[in-house]
Amino acid sequence: MQWSHEHLEIQKTLKRFIDAEINPHVDEWEAAEIFPAHEVFKKLGNLGLLGLTKPEAHGGAGLDYSYGLAMAEALGHIHCGGIPMAIGVQTDMCTPALARFGSEELQREFLAPAIAGDMVGCIGVSEPGAGSDVSAIKTVARKDGDDYVITGQKMWITNSLQADWMCMLVNTGEGPAHKNKSLVMVPLREGGKLRPGIEVAKKIRKIGMNASDTGLLYFDEVRVPQRNRIGAEGHGFIYQMQQFQEERLWAAASCLQSLSNCIGWTMEWAQERKLFGATLADQQWVQFRLAEMKTDLEALRALTYRACEMYVGGQDVLELASMGKLLAGRLNRTIPDGCLQFWGGMGYTWENKVSRMFRDGRLGSIGGGADEVMLGIIAKTMGVAKRPQR
Repeated sequence: MQWSHEHLEIQKTLKRFIDAEINPHVDEWEAAEIFPAHEVFKKLGNLGLLGLTKPEAHGGAGLDYSYGLAMAEALGHIHCGGIPMAIGVQTDMCTPALARFGSEELQREFLAPAIAGDMVGCIGVSEPGAGSDVSAIKTVARKDGDDYVITGQKMWITNSLQADWMCMLVNTGEGPAHKNKSLVMVPLREGGKLRPGIEVAKKIRKIGMNASDTGLLYFDEVRVPQRNRIGAEGHGFIYQMQQFQEERLWAAASCLQSLSNCIGWTMEWAQERKLFGATLADQQWVQFRLAEMKTDLEALRALTYRACEMYVGGQDVLELASMGKLLAGRLNRTIPDGCLQFWGGMGYTWENKVSRMFRDGRLGSIGGGADEVMLGIIAKTMGVAKRPQR
């Protein structure tokens, strides 16, 4: 897959925006452990960057997924991981099923404002007792007249301290765990205040991704019209698995630029740092390690681009997307760790950009499906592991 002129122009526009509107404030937002999502998203919406792959009828550009991938890669120009992740939730995690299966009414009410940057969304899947095992969620939506009444908890929810709505996976029936779930659009706030029955129980402090707000939310008898359900009842697990494919492609693409930056910053440092009468970069073991890092990164790029090309062509990329997510998670650990070693004591300081990447990147092997889950999926697609009987 090759970037066209249009792909490159989108990346240039986004990088100019990042340099002017995001990077100058990253340190401040990291310290505050939150960034002004509504303000930033509105500016991105004004540039047409929040709906590149979404329907034109609701303000999107109607482009294929390669343009979303190009945007994900350019987000790596941001000097932290939390803000790109928050933007990715809006574009590639809480809106794909809504855009693909949501009713016209739901798309007008939730998708169009998300594309415009007038609303911030979040995705509600994980719970205190159900992270990687999505089928184990306990949140229930029981029917009462024309409404669902939702009770349960959602944890590790990115954007939730600011979000206007949640695309929530809930149990809407009995039966097999993969066939009793639905995706429901749940408004979280009215007039800037949480709706009755919704409580932000905790703002979760993390070792990285600090500029991104993460919450534990309680739902106690929260009423939502049944018309807020996305697609068919009981199909939520399938819809969410499809959303995960785009999320995992996004995860792979979004670290290409940031890891390249990490290597580049370290090369510059190594060429300046004096060591035993020469520079650090003069040491062959440093040269070789940086060469290995670059090789691994380019392998991830090739895999990600191939998966994207196949996805745009309508092929199933479950295996390749899982491989990309797995490799990205591992490189998000090994490359910043290896680079940090070359920075010595300077790498162990809080303000160092490589140390921030070291902290932020650790999430890559956990969030969006842990490495072990990716390995399980790959083993099943290879035919060496059988799916458990339920």
